[in-house]
Amino acid sequence: MQIQELRERADTLLRALAGDGATLRDDQWTAIRALVAEHRRALVVQRTGWGKSAVYFLATALLRQQGAGPTVIISPLLALMRNQIAAASRAGIAAATVNSANPHEWDEVQARIAAGEVDVLLVSPERLNNPDFRDAVLPKLTSSAGLLVVDEAHCISDWGHDFRPDYRRLRTLLAELPAGVPVLATTATANDRVVTDVTEQLGLGTSSDTLVLRGPLDRESLHLSVVELPTAEARIAWLAEQLAELPGSGIIYTLTVAAADDVARLLREHGYEVASYTGKTDPAEREAAEDDLLGNRVKALVATSALGMGFDKPDLGFVVHLGAPSSPIAYYQQVGRAGRGVRKAEAILLPGAEDREIWNYFSSLAFPDERRVTQVLDALAEADRPLSTAALEPKVELSRSRLEMVLKVLDVDGAVRRVRGGWESTGQRWEYEAERYRRVSEARGAEQRAMLEYQATDGCRMEFLLRQLDDPYAQPCGRCDNCTGNRREARVSANVVETTGSLLRQPGVELSPRRQWPTGMRTLDVPLSGRIPEEEQAKPGRTLGRLTDVGWGNRLRELVGPTAPDTEVPAAVFQACVSVLAAWDWAQRPVAVVAMASATRPTLTQSLAARFAEVGRLRLLGTLEAHGPAPRRANSAQRVADLWQRLVLPEDLAAELSTVEGPVLLVDDLVDTGWTMTMAARLLRKGGAPAVLPFALAAVN
Repeated sequence: MQIQELRERADTLLRALAGDGATLRDDQWTAIRALVAEHRRALVVQRTGWGKSAVYFLATALLRQQGAGPTVIISPLLALMRNQIAAASRAGIAAATVNSANPHEWDEVQARIAAGEVDVLLVSPERLNNPDFRDAVLPKLTSSAGLLVVDEAHCISDWGHDFRPDYRRLRTLLAELPAGVPVLATTATANDRVVTDVTEQLGLGTSSDTLVLRGPLDRESLHLSVVELPTAEARIAWLAEQLAELPGSGIIYTLTVAAADDVARLLREHGYEVASYTGKTDPAEREAAEDDLLGNRVKALVATSALGMGFDKPDLGFVVHLGAPSSPIAYYQQVGRAGRGVRKAEAILLPGAEDREIWNYFSSLAFPDERRVTQVLDALAEADRPLSTAALEPKVELSRSRLEMVLKVLDVDGAVRRVRGGWESTGQRWEYEAERYRRVSEARGAEQRAMLEYQATDGCRMEFLLRQLDDPYAQPCGRCDNCTGNRREARVSANVVETTGSLLRQPGVELSPRRQWPTGMRTLDVPLSGRIPEEEQAKPGRTLGRLTDVGWGNRLRELVGPTAPDTEVPAAVFQACVSVLAAWDWAQRPVAVVAMASATRPTLTQSLAARFAEVGRLRLLGTLEAHGPAPRRANSAQRVADLWQRLVLPEDLAAELSTVEGPVLLVDDLVDTGWTMTMAARLLRKGGAPAVLPFALAAVN
């Protein structure tokens, strides 16, 4: 096919995809020509909404016309996949997906691929190491693929703001592609360091034939501003007063799940149609929320970063951040959801004093130290069979989520392998990249400092973000609050602040009891397994609030945070606790109180228990004992094993329990995993308590 004919066909396909008035950008055509006519590898770094998906859909259609096999797109989010499938169908391209949400369709999809009925297959990166998919499906795909597309390619790089270990498996996939299969990697958020790392990871930089296309990342519709307000109540009250004036519908980002739920509830109290959207939202509810936002049936989604890459709404009118992300690049990626198809969109940041504490918490979840990684390798090397993640967990000092991350990295690096039944060692030598992890940690610290500088700068805010992305076209935008001098007033009605504060301070969060013991307890010489017998379970409990709450979080961190002094429970906090108990819909009122042992805050815990007994006219039975200091345990199995050894029901407390004829209120200061309450409730139930009602001042999240 001649280049001129290829261009004419590309223009025709684009009009089918995007409308009669659509024309190809110069860089779009350059990328399409490189992929289709020259079978090259390319990296495209362009702003959200520029039309990166048009490049790979048009290239797919043109390659299919030449007899090439289907395009395989590695795509990180289900929301992104749904948007891509819809866009493909508009261009007459048959698309299908294989992901964790549709395993019942996999056989049908494979049959359609074999029959030549699928032009585009979208695959989540996690599928690349599913044993069935990796061994049975992937070899056929790589042997017949006409084009490989890596969407949101910054996820490959651990220098990027959203590194995902599964993405690094693409190196293996690329190595197995037949010669001459073109490869396209796309992203809107990559600075020079990430671009270099991505090209190395994908092998895109191994040849001078590689095409790298970087365009200006500024979007002329975006108006950036920062509004400084002193408290969480003031920030939400300001938003409640201003939200109706913001254009169209949009996204309100929060840093935690608890904050998203709280803010959505508060805005509904103020009369707004909003919905929360987090990683804990049911998938069906998330899809419904996306559809409501797309259809402008809600004013906003109150979301965590779970609503990030791939959400496609061209007329999104605003993005508000209640709390700053820890990286200017992540911030740019999120505000880039707005203004793609409108002349003006607002991007407003409402930073909070607690932001840095939240950043530090998430930083603590980074790649673990060498000793803990070595534990994983040793445990698998010593096993005589594959170990599931659950069976491996008791043998290492890692939480489930961090263990899964370590296994993914080790798998990508060839040291372990996922097989049917779990994980096994490959026997290959593996070296801990301490220097790289140190540099990544330093880079994260630099990003946090840059985010604070963004808030404080008196220069152009858009230029600041673009320079963080090493955009060579960065220049003052002339639109932001600093460029124009038109700053949003940081004033809010005192009545609205008070109303918001009252709603935020409404106390009480349900504490769900544990119902299943961790797996692998017998390997730790603890005879507990399976479902926790009902006669040993706690009833659903309550906490005053969560450390991540918008309303109670700051006050509770002052009481139970790592540097908090051990003091008696303050009167105002105690009255709020009494309100929680008064609203508790228990089947039977408690008749007695037991305090948990506490090595760090015994005064706080025991004073709270004593006050409950005094005000509620309950029997104060005593305190459970814990022998020895509490070591830091990283996962559920190890926590339970530690509590099995240390937690004791004293004889005098046991004697008192034998005379109790109603529920016992079990009081603690802080609940994290819930295993301390679970083990304590088991002791009390076995000691004769008819029921146990857990209560804690705070839950971690």
